[in-house]
Amino acid sequence: MPANDRLKDIISHLPHKPGIYKFFDDHQIIYVGKAVDIRKRVSSYFNKSNQHNKKTLKLISNIRNIEFTIVDTESDAFLLENSLIKQHQPKYNILLKDGKTYPYICITNERFPRVISTRNKIADGSKYFGPYASITAMNVLLEMVRSLYPLRTCTYNLSPENIAKGKFKVCLEYHIGNCKGPCEDLIDEESYNLHIQQIRSILSGNLGTAKNYFKDKMMEAAQEMQYELAHSFKQKLDILEDFQAKSTVVSNTLTNIDVFSITSNEKCAFVNYLKVVNGSIIQTQSLEIQKKLDETDEEILASMVVQLRHEFESDSKEILVNIELTLPLDGLTITVPQIGDKRKLLNLSLKNAMYLRKEKESMNEKAKDTNEVRIMETMKKDLKLAELPKHIECFDNSNFQGDNPVASMVCFRNAKASKKDYRHFNIKTVVGPDDFASMYEIVTRRYRRLLDEGTPLPQLIIIDGGKGQLGMAVKALKDLGIYGRMAVVGIAKRLEEIFYPGDTLPLYIDKKSESLRLIQRIRNEAHRFAITFHRSKRDAGTLKTEITEVKGLGKATADKLLAKFKSVKKIRELSEGELTAEIGKSKARILLEYFGNQTNRSAPAAI
Repeated sequence: MPANDRLKDIISHLPHKPGIYKFFDDHQIIYVGKAVDIRKRVSSYFNKSNQHNKKTLKLISNIRNIEFTIVDTESDAFLLENSLIKQHQPKYNILLKDGKTYPYICITNERFPRVISTRNKIADGSKYFGPYASITAMNVLLEMVRSLYPLRTCTYNLSPENIAKGKFKVCLEYHIGNCKGPCEDLIDEESYNLHIQQIRSILSGNLGTAKNYFKDKMMEAAQEMQYELAHSFKQKLDILEDFQAKSTVVSNTLTNIDVFSITSNEKCAFVNYLKVVNGSIIQTQSLEIQKKLDETDEEILASMVVQLRHEFESDSKEILVNIELTLPLDGLTITVPQIGDKRKLLNLSLKNAMYLRKEKESMNEKAKDTNEVRIMETMKKDLKLAELPKHIECFDNSNFQGDNPVASMVCFRNAKASKKDYRHFNIKTVVGPDDFASMYEIVTRRYRRLLDEGTPLPQLIIIDGGKGQLGMAVKALKDLGIYGRMAVVGIAKRLEEIFYPGDTLPLYIDKKSESLRLIQRIRNEAHRFAITFHRSKRDAGTLKTEITEVKGLGKATADKLLAKFKSVKKIRELSEGELTAEIGKSKARILLEYFGNQTNRSAPAAI
């Protein structure tokens, strides 16, 4: 696709230097890329359009502006690209974004440190281990540490001065043996910190220090014939041995390594990451990545290597991969091992990636033959529709004795709620409780807008109500000139009857039918959505009527009080001094006098 004159002018002024480029549509960044030669790379999008796939052609058609940033090296471009993708989340870039915040184990920076789990990493001098992809694995490790070492869990400030003054008393944790009572100076700081050092080693993946400590203590106690104490140390040693036996120790000769493998199909890539520390796998993560522009495995894996190493805070200098990969980053060794322990490790990673791929593909195949498609086919047959109802819209009215009349429209796509397409309606042209006229108004407004915007119409419209409401919806469609372009039915609440326009007799669908269950679910969702909106309007109106009835108070003052105290009931409970502090002495007296008069007349309490 040839660039328009404006884009041609921008491209002609791009530099022949390394850096990143950003494509914009009319509103936002839609793609970020890196290049050794910015002008040459950007020009290739427009000069070689016959070589691009459909997704890339779609990207090019949406480009309205181009910006760039020059950097010194290809390595800088690679890192800047990754940073910008994470910051802006462009539509056409792949991105690791699962919304998770991973937990850490934290050794707090305080006297007599605590060992806790947290999702917030704060630069306060505390030592953090992780993050952990599996909260279960983290909790197992945390429980093991707590079973080995009696540590405090309280948040007291155990300064020497506070302890000397006897500010604190030992709690239940001390009495059941889970804490040594540093709050009453029952354990010295040196002994406590010795435990903390061993915990640091364990959390770093080195169990040797702790094992040697408990082994020495066990032998000492045995020599002194303190057999019960020796047995307790033996139990702790067994806990460490058992934990190490369950850990995936891949090799005693390997140190710190990151392992990545990838496999893919036409739509997705599946990546596995193993983080190896001191020869043991301490982290594992498998991910499914949706392809945006039919990216190659090399492009996807390069991006995932940087993102996952950042997520899991890896500083390993060696990376194992299953495909040839070049990253313009200094200090990294990237290899595709063929034999030995490293190859076994890579095979393990690839096995996990392949398992995820097989599982997802199997689920997708099953999904095609079940649920959504089957339900829509059944509905097409039951309702005698001309086409599959992939897009369904349902309307419902809500009012209370004619007050605050509102309506709702809910949308289902492929038999699932599409909440971003839900709409509320304030009734504008109808006075009083007239459901028929209200239905005519909202159907007219909805489809006039879709016609004006050129948006596709639904295959099926459901009206929550009987013949009257259905008739008014049909009249609205006829007045818009679109009656017959989609099916429209009404559902009556009492007997779950389905009415067709012009038919005197309703259709009764089997109560166990998936079609009826879906129609009921859609109708109930429309009703819920309308009622929720109606209640919010009614409650807001009730509050404002109650407080703004006060002569001499004014709307701004009423709004100020309601915004802060949320309800008239809470405002009633304020003292004269509290009201004076909020709105002044004269207005406080006016409001107190009003509340007093309301009470004397036994007026109902405000909502």
